[in-house]
Amino acid sequence: AISNWRGRHDTPKAWPSTGVSTWLNGGLFGVAVTGAAYFAGGYEDGVGSVATVDKFAFVDDSRTTLGTGLSAATKFLAGAANSETAAYFAGGEDASGNVTTVNKFAFADDSRTTLGTGLTAGVYGLAGCANSGTAAYFAGGNSGSRVTTVDKFAFSDDSRTTLGTGLSAGNYSLAGAANSGTAAYFAGGYTGSIVATVDKFAFSDDSRTTLGTGLSATAYALAGAANSGTAAYFAGGQTPSASATVDKFAFSDDSRTTLGTGLSVATGNLAGAAKSGTAAYFAGGNASGAATVVNKFAFSDDSRTTLGTGLSVGVYGNAGAANSGVL
Repeated sequence: AISNWRGRHDTPKAWPSTGVSTWLNGGLFGVAVTGAAYFAGGYEDGVGSVATVDKFAFVDDSRTTLGTGLSAATKFLAGAANSETAAYFAGGEDASGNVTTVNKFAFADDSRTTLGTGLTAGVYGLAGCANSGTAAYFAGGNSGSRVTTVDKFAFSDDSRTTLGTGLSAGNYSLAGAANSGTAAYFAGGYTGSIVATVDKFAFSDDSRTTLGTGLSATAYALAGAANSGTAAYFAGGQTPSASATVDKFAFSDDSRTTLGTGLSVATGNLAGAAKSGTAAYFAGGNASGAATVVNKFAFSDDSRTTLGTGLSVGVYGNAGAANSGVL
């Protein structure tokens, strides 16, 4: 079993937490394969928080590490992306404590800027996802106490608003995934106890409902990723023992199934990202120490492979976001 109960405010401190090359594969009449998964920050055993941003090109799953990392070494942050445009990494904890910082990486050249307006409060253990082309949503976290806050960043100008209706309970160490154009899903976490709750926010009006069927087991420190238009995947976490479970929620009716093949090893505090239409990637975590492993689940049949090249450094409490092309 893995324990990441390092929290200074609550019992567990655990964290969830996604690209950018354009390639032409196969010549003049080949299929264009675009984008990449980005995994940022986290905690390296024996070292501390890192600012590293690793990039995995979807064309061949090769890894590069960005020359410019996060603006500060940060753990327990969250990620979301405006596909084809930029990744956003928000909140977490750096050497100064909980932060409101939102770093933005432009997919055109992987350059980083920091938004003039950050989160409404410094929080760690929040979750992120996005309505690509419209807005990023960052939900929950711990600012000294658990919060219900959902901050929304409009991609048109990076301005921030805060939803009138937040999470169904103050929650941190939850995970996010989105059906772009339709709804955001925030799953699991710690609300004073470990929960299986899945809150759904409709993008049409930002209203919240709570799914009748939650996760297959209570879990915190899990990760989310989505095949937009098809299904959300929530992987790993702690129940409180480490889990390898991957739950899948069909967007057509919000029904849940659990994959026959889970993660390659039970782990919490990992990060997720996805190439919609192709595969979900779950990276890092604290499986018997900070991990470099990256598991890939093919959306065609939900089969799992493990990338030959993992993260550049073993971390947990990292975040993911992806350039998944047009959504």
